[in-house]
Amino acid sequence: MVSYDNCLNGWKSRMEIDLWTEKYRPPTLDGIIGQESVIESLKRFVQSKAVPHCLFSGPPGTSKTTAAMAMARDLFGNTFDRNFMELNASDERGIDVVRNQVKNFARTVPSGDAPFKILVLDEADHLTADAQHALRRTMEAYARSCRMILICNYSSRIIPPIQSRCAVFRFSRLADDDISERLKYIAKEEGVSMDRDGIDAILYLADGDMRAAVNLLQAASSTGQTISEEIVFSISGRANPKLVREMLDNALLGDQMSAVELLEDLMYNSGVSPVDLVRQIHRELKRIELPSSRLMRILERNAEAEYRVSEGANGEVQITALLAYLGLEG
Repeated sequence: MVSYDNCLNGWKSRMEIDLWTEKYRPPTLDGIIGQESVIESLKRFVQSKAVPHCLFSGPPGTSKTTAAMAMARDLFGNTFDRNFMELNASDERGIDVVRNQVKNFARTVPSGDAPFKILVLDEADHLTADAQHALRRTMEAYARSCRMILICNYSSRIIPPIQSRCAVFRFSRLADDDISERLKYIAKEEGVSMDRDGIDAILYLADGDMRAAVNLLQAASSTGQTISEEIVFSISGRANPKLVREMLDNALLGDQMSAVELLEDLMYNSGVSPVDLVRQIHRELKRIELPSSRLMRILERNAEAEYRVSEGANGEVQITALLAYLGLEG
């Protein structure tokens, strides 16, 4: 009889293969796009087989976890599975995860000819302060047998004693050209067609996040049609920036009724959430040519609307008031 655990593990494996973010994750450092200076440093670590504790910080989808895994795979080769471990600190944030899982892995002897093991703590900025202090002691006690790579979005949330013990690498958002080339490669491999506007829509929504771009491409491909701008925005639940810009232009010209009609269409027909919409408004406002003093007042009012919507205020009321303010400012 096949056990439940075996079925579950098989299902997870198939799901990971079906996810294009996993299927097309670069296995080695040579395959990683962008972050050239960081990748060169990691390659030198592999060549010298001297890897310090590392801290990778930067926005989501910028190859931080991929770089850590690729460096370990380049370093360990066939013994990768026995000498590498990844934990997501956002799942278990307390001190127990350090005392149990981290410590148990770090204290054991590396397998094969590996000089040490590598432990990756993803989203390490979610660890509690107590857990981080316990981690610092573990890093010191088992430095010979285990190197740790901490991955976070904000390095400021990592306590200074840990930062001082790590080589810090900062990952920046990926360039649109780099993401575009990767999307074209994946689309070719999967037999998916897409037009230029479709690519531009994915790049707009991803905003430098490779993982988000690949997920959007896979979601859009499920329609079985050529990936267009309309398809991308419809499956993403986000507003087309052209419509947002038109709404803002109408409000600035004093045409409140047309602006509100577009707002209602975006919220109730397109299903755009008020929080996403007010953040897109912020993004589009920065592209409109306005006197600096006027733009600052509008951005301040937009920030108030975003806060109120996030706290549970009625989204339509708040954004309608923001559009009215734009008309009054005109």
